[in-house]
Amino acid sequence: MLHVLQSDARPVPDAVFRAMFAARKSVFVDLLKWDVPVLADRYEIDQFDDEHATYLILAQPDGTHLGSARLLPTMRPHLLDSVCPELCEDGPPRAPDMFEISRFCLDRHLRAVERRAVRDTLVTALVDHALAHGITAYSAVATLGWVQQILAFGWRCCPLGPPKRVEGALLAALRIDIAADTPGLLAAAGIRAAAALRTTPAPQPA
Repeated sequence: MLHVLQSDARPVPDAVFRAMFAARKSVFVDLLKWDVPVLADRYEIDQFDDEHATYLILAQPDGTHLGSARLLPTMRPHLLDSVCPELCEDGPPRAPDMFEISRFCLDRHLRAVERRAVRDTLVTALVDHALAHGITAYSAVATLGWVQQILAFGWRCCPLGPPKRVEGALLAALRIDIAADTPGLLAAAGIRAAAALRTTPAPQPA
């Protein structure tokens, strides 16, 4: 089940959010050893998890987290302009119809086949969300391993600068253009929503 949610500025507003923030802590802090804030020793929440963030969360009907991503408006502070602007040769791009994808998180408990299904479903959901909300481009920061995957998804994607080492990790910034033909480009590259996952977005709060 896909949830499209906006934070109401409370740190942990409900079970779906709690499961997402706990999964983020498990992946980014426990596994990848990122030095980022942790709330109550259970939830990874940073300064960008505010009322301006939008979340796409894939979860089981009981709220169990499968995968999630955070979208931040590029006209406001976001990772690329506030934390690692040096990744962009011409400065971080900003536009009202461009959002930053961050905290793309696949649950650690997924098996390999489940992980691929959740990843592909979340990627297609990001495109569907963009087309439904007038978003024409995404930006993102990723490790080189993820960059290779992102470039292989079939959509129009280009680096914003050469990879650089930031706090010990080799990172690169990307721009992903979204248009009416993007779903077809994903499908041609084998990226499709899993039939077992319901991906009709819930109405987004005003």
